[in-house]
Amino acid sequence: MEPSFFLHQITCGALAASGFGVLFNISLRSLPWCAATGALALAVRTLCLESGWNFEGASFAAALAVGIAVRTLQTRTEISRGVLSVTGCIPMVPGSFAAKAILGLIAVSQQPGGDAAATLIAAVQSSLRVIFTIGAIGTGLAIPSLLLRVRIARKI
Repeated sequence: MEPSFFLHQITCGALAASGFGVLFNISLRSLPWCAATGALALAVRTLCLESGWNFEGASFAAALAVGIAVRTLQTRTEISRGVLSVTGCIPMVPGSFAAKAILGLIAVSQQPGGDAAATLIAAVQSSLRVIFTIGAIGTGLAIPSLLLRVRIARKI
């Protein structure tokens, strides 16, 4: 992997997460934490994709890394864990697959019956990738919280 591509991914993840932090009214002092989680998410996902993982698995691993990092650093930030995790993972939402799915479904509605089969299959495939990727991100973010709850419950 080329270092400039990796640096590009990290920078874009940091900028996107910071932008969503602004949209979520995060304090200016906490925006670097949002940037760090976004950079971590895209760094892990990029490394996994370069290692041959599929998109959904790489997104799961990146969300898991963000969830663990946020859990580990929660005492150092004044921002809620949920907001910090979400702003870090928003840059991983598969917008291009969602756009392909929507445009494919619109195209199916405008085509005659016989020509629509291939377009419908492509649209459904893109829709499934969006669903599985968002599910993987949500699962990856939830696992650290669930594991910590189990650990605390066993201590009591």
